[in-house]
Amino acid sequence: MILGMNWDDLRFVLVVADTGSLASAARELQVTLSTAMRRLDQLEAGLGTRLFERHRKGYAVTDAGELLLREAKAMAPRIDEVERQLQGRDQRLKGTVHLTTAFATVSYLLSQALADFAKAHPGISVDISESSALLDLSRREADVALRFSREPPDHWVGRQLGVVQYRACARRGAPALPQGKTQLDALLGMSPWIEFGGSDNRCSRWMRSHLPPNHVRFRVDTFGSMVALLRSGCGIGILPSYVAAGEPELVAVSDDIAELANPAWLLTHPDLRRTARIQAFMRFVGEAVAKRLQGTPETDRIAA
Repeated sequence: MILGMNWDDLRFVLVVADTGSLASAARELQVTLSTAMRRLDQLEAGLGTRLFERHRKGYAVTDAGELLLREAKAMAPRIDEVERQLQGRDQRLKGTVHLTTAFATVSYLLSQALADFAKAHPGISVDISESSALLDLSRREADVALRFSREPPDHWVGRQLGVVQYRACARRGAPALPQGKTQLDALLGMSPWIEFGGSDNRCSRWMRSHLPPNHVRFRVDTFGSMVALLRSGCGIGILPSYVAAGEPELVAVSDDIAELANPAWLLTHPDLRRTARIQAFMRFVGEAVAKRLQGTPETDRIAA
């Protein structure tokens, strides 16, 4: 390794540089701030040079730090590839599966499947990241991704589990809101509506292109707030089918909105598809999710 450093040291420097903050790097690496400070001090002392300038607004890379980062970034893809290939040879039903998925999927789609998986495979633990961000499987930020997309990344492998439909929903029994299936054009002429997410959210973009701005009464940035407002009768909102099915207080007031239909994919990196715990997770959880998505026929992408 460079100047006697190990790869963990280089990865640490990369994270500090990427985040620009020692506190953020500590959170990402799941260590205390004091541990991160001590580690950086030890690295710089061992090298005899400063890698970062400390400023009130963050950590700025020095010239020496830039040199080290260039080498570390050049090495990172190869190191990650070797680690994935080694992990791919692991045939034990033990260890951790790192799952990345979208907001609300654990609450409404995955909870029972994960509970059953834990009983069937007590040697495997699951770390879950619910986020709209697409974590990079190539960099081992996650092992498995449950994603809803019409164009999943070409270099990932797995299978389509079904198609998620979207409908407009409202509180059941709310006197000022529609209570049965209503033509979409008529619904779009009504108010109030509730919008979830920002410009990167498909439903939000669809609403902004179809609804007058003054018809949207509430905009929220968390899915839990969206569902809570719908339950309270604040307005009409769009929900995926697996969420609506878990909310008896709500009623669908539109048919499926064809423009929003989204395939559900369970994916992994090609180097990990032969790993026993990854295979077990994708098979078990994939079958359970496919059933929850109302038996929509599965479509092979590349056999996992």
